Amino acid sequence: MAMTAEQLSATIALDGARKVRGNLTQARIRWMVLAILLGFSLVGARLVQLGLTETDSAIEGQARDVITATRPPILDRNGLEMAVDIRVPSLYAEPRRIIDVEEAVRKLRTVLPNLSESWLRERLSGDQGFVWVQRELSPSIEEKVMRLGIPGIDFITESKRFYPGMTEASHILGSTNIDNRGIAGIEKHMDSEDIALLQDLGLARGNALAPVELSVDMRVQHVMHEQLVDAMTRYQAIAAAGVMMDIHTGEIIALASVPDFNPNEPATALVKDSFNRITAGIFEPGSIFKTVTMAGAIDSGAVKLTDEFDARFGVRFGRFTIEDFHGKHRILKLPEVYKYSSNVGTIHVMQAMGKDNFRAFLSRVGFDARVPFELPEMRLPTVPKSFSDVGAATASFGHGLSVSPLHMLTAYAAFVNGGNYVPPTLYKRSVAEAEPLYRRVIQPETSEAIRYLMRLNAIGAGGSGSQMNKLALGFRVGGKTGTAEKVVDGRYSSNKVTNFFGSAFPLENPRYAMVIMVDEPKAENPQSGTTAGWNAGTVTGRIVQRVAPMLGIAPDFSPLLDESLVPPALQGGPVGSHFN
Repeated sequence: MAMTAEQLSATIALDGARKVRGNLTQARIRWMVLAILLGFSLVGARLVQLGLTETDSAIEGQARDVITATRPPILDRNGLEMAVDIRVPSLYAEPRRIIDVEEAVRKLRTVLPNLSESWLRERLSGDQGFVWVQRELSPSIEEKVMRLGIPGIDFITESKRFYPGMTEASHILGSTNIDNRGIAGIEKHMDSEDIALLQDLGLARGNALAPVELSVDMRVQHVMHEQLVDAMTRYQAIAAAGVMMDIHTGEIIALASVPDFNPNEPATALVKDSFNRITAGIFEPGSIFKTVTMAGAIDSGAVKLTDEFDARFGVRFGRFTIEDFHGKHRILKLPEVYKYSSNVGTIHVMQAMGKDNFRAFLSRVGFDARVPFELPEMRLPTVPKSFSDVGAATASFGHGLSVSPLHMLTAYAAFVNGGNYVPPTLYKRSVAEAEPLYRRVIQPETSEAIRYLMRLNAIGAGGSGSQMNKLALGFRVGGKTGTAEKVVDGRYSSNKVTNFFGSAFPLENPRYAMVIMVDEPKAENPQSGTTAGWNAGTVTGRIVQRVAPMLGIAPDFSPLLDESLVPPALQGGPVGSHFN
């Protein structure tokens, strides 16, 4: 059938329309594909950009893993907690995410009114990543802030150090700053240890931290601290301090110095006179140094316990004459020189040894060097490199040189443990671990002689340790008093003294040495005095009486224990006659 002109024209028009619609559809598809590809390209580029951008994971330069890191708990030798970490919330802000600064300031100050409005506004403004707002808040404050619903405000949980014993062991433990880093005491020492030692002790940050076990016995520490606080009140002293050591291991069993501070409030450590007098203070030791002179002279062979010395007259040096405080003004046997604390007799003992040999002995015992010890708060002693005749004379009874109580403690420990210097430590240490560190300073026979002299001063008639012995009866303590006049306006003052008592117990089988200091004491009552026997000595007696049973030492009143201390050269005669 033939197609008319009108039909042919309609067919051509329909085909043209179809072709146009097909071309349009293809164009739309191409544009759609192009748009999708462009979208994916933009997303991919952004992902690449974000991947190359370093995420700000620090708060004011502090990495978050450091902020949240914990410190190891510190335990005493019996497992009692001395320092622990507690988890506390700290408030921070992301200024870039804060929408309305004024609203954020107003809301935050409803919960934290102590924050300065201008300071907070400046803190929350700008494009910083993360800034601290307030650290170490309580959980209740955290809950109140979170209820405010402020964008860009959040909390991070960090560690805060807590010391259950408060002030009792403050000078041992030290403290940490707001970043939980050690700034004093054993806390600072732990942070300054090298990596290998940190791993040995289980202190590596960020790991599961093993507890650090100290040598301190908090039972003994409590008694010592309590008695030192009592001494300041009882004797109206300006300060008091004490330290006790295991003479075979070098372990420090207790160490306290008052005035002290609360490590939970580190700022209290800045209060005047709250420094650690055991390690960071150096003093003229007075007559407790006579034990050093006796040990050196006897060990040199220059003198014997049976020797006699002329103490009838003072010793003259040019225009100056050195006299005894309570002179006997007669010939004294060497044990009497020690028991009566004769300056004149001690000078003669030193002179028999020779001033150069005496000075060399001081170096041997460690008096001209820093005591090797963990606490960073230390002072170097002041001991002349060489002695003049008068310098050696005054040094023989503890004047003209200054050392720390820790120096005296390590010396006394060596003098009664058989003659071995043992470096002190605040960490637990066994005898087997300590023995390789021993350094012989005197012979065992000299050590026996010193133990006898120290016990003689406690129980012998006229001995300056008799007040101490009355309080520690049965525990066989021996020791030496030291009353050192202070220098005021360039002259020694008889009104201001620093008193010491160096001791060891039980002397028939010594285990512990102790040094007690009382600074500027006054008489407890009209019947007492201000010399060391009346204060530092009695503090020693009270401490031993309470802590000896804790340390496994039983009281024993048998005179045979004391008789066993008498050296062979002095044996013979009635029982008990050697301590008259």
